[in-house]
Amino acid sequence: MTTKPELSALVPSQTGPTVLRADNIHVRWVMPEVFHDLPIHERDDDEAVRLLEELVDKALPGAEYEDKTAFGVVCALGLGDLVASGVEYAGICVTAVGDIPCSATVSVTLLDSPDVEGVSVAVREIASSLRRIESGEVSEIELPCGLAVSCIGTRREKLPGELTESDEVLRFPTAYIRVYVPLPNGTTVVMEMATPNTAGWDLFSTMFGNTVSSIRLFNADSSPLITSGVGA
Repeated sequence: MTTKPELSALVPSQTGPTVLRADNIHVRWVMPEVFHDLPIHERDDDEAVRLLEELVDKALPGAEYEDKTAFGVVCALGLGDLVASGVEYAGICVTAVGDIPCSATVSVTLLDSPDVEGVSVAVREIASSLRRIESGEVSEIELPCGLAVSCIGTRREKLPGELTESDEVLRFPTAYIRVYVPLPNGTTVVMEMATPNTAGWDLFSTMFGNTVSSIRLFNADSSPLITSGVGA
């Protein structure tokens, strides 16, 4: 039997951060309330620790102190890698599917689009490139905000030795969905959901589908921008 949050938890309910670009395209999205923001942009160490402690309390209410500490350490160790990879936003969710604890992360990154004219051509180029280098399922899709590319696959992640009983690095498979949304300004928004738990795949992929469908684009004058429109 699957234990799931209430339906309201699956529906995006929190306004995500605004991502700004030089030519003033604003990107907004909303996250399900069961996801908690990781403090990747906090530069004050004490404040970052406070925010992580707050995150742990929200993500693991009623958990034992040792479990909360271990989860907090995992989150803290991952912050450096997220910042180094240029992630603009990251959130994490912990829930249970049946008796199995499951977790997932969502991240958002900005990349340069292919050097081509028009969003529709960029979508084709991204899809073609992914099919050459990825072993996953690549599809050209259309979101409410416009044209995009999705890639569903599996990769191997690693758990640092300091978090394992043997002190050796542990490698494990992680399933992911990554969505690429090219913008008319030569930038591509990349949003990804990843989970190491096969039991949670259906739940997390449903939530992620709602999240990417909530992406909205705006011009500098706050007027809506849909990239599948004329001239894209």
